[in-house]
Parts: sequence; C-alpha cells; structure tokens
Amino acid sequence: MPFLPQIPLQTSNRKRGGARVKFAETTPAVLRLSDGAQIPGTLQTISITGGLLSLSQPLKPESVVRVMFLVPKGSVFGTVKMLSPVAWGLQPFRFTTLHQDDHSRLQSAIQFCLEQSARENRRKHRAVDQIEKHRSW
Repeated sequence: MPFLPQIPLQTSNRKRGGARVKFAETTPAVLRLSDGAQIPGTLQTISITGGLLSLSQPLKPESVVRVMFLVPKGSVFGTVKMLSPVAWGLQPFRFTTLHQDDHSRLQSAIQFCLEQSARENRRKHRAVDQIEKHRSW
C-alpha cells in the first residue's frame, strides 16, 4: 500500500548491528523478485536492520527484492537488498524499506524474543545457584 508511511532505512541514520534473534518457531519467508517470481526460504536470524535467510540457492548480491514472513502479531513485508552469501544455502539481507506498521510488528517480535530469552537465562541461573548452594563438597 503506497499511501502508508514508510521508514527508509538509511545506513547513515541507523545503528550498526541491532539485536539479532532467532525465533523459537521455524519462520518461513517468501521472496518476490522484480520479475514476479517467488522464492521460498526460512528465516534463520533477524534484526530490525536485516537478517539471514536459508535459501535453496543464493540470489545475486545487491539484488533488491520484497520479503514477507510472519511474526506472532501478523505479517511483515519489506524491501531488502541481498548481500553476499555466507554459505551456499545462507544469505544475509539488509532492509531498505519497511512500512511503519511492519517495522512496529518486527520490533515487537524481536523485543518479545529478547525478553523471553532473558527470562529463560534467569531461570537457568537460579537453578545453577540452587545446585551450587546445596552441593556437598
């Protein structure tokens, strides 16, 4: 929908990196090429600036394509630039444009994943502390 506000993601305005997460569930993704062809993939990791896709074969680096994947609060559509593959089936990408609502859904999903991971880490540390506390030396 071209009338929705968009967030252009310029490298000069963006923090490098950002929190990268791997969603607990397998996250299918679909890439739409400029000729209309669709390529299925699986999202391996994601951040607010980009991510890593598992593809059956890599796309040409610098290709600009549309990507769609689902997060718990709905679908995320964005325009991405494909980067050089890191392995035959793994190719990173960088978001170039996200609509405001897609950006918000993605940010919310990443934040939820980070909070869930922090809770799990605290639970593990408490368990280790209990073991250490009651261990006989």
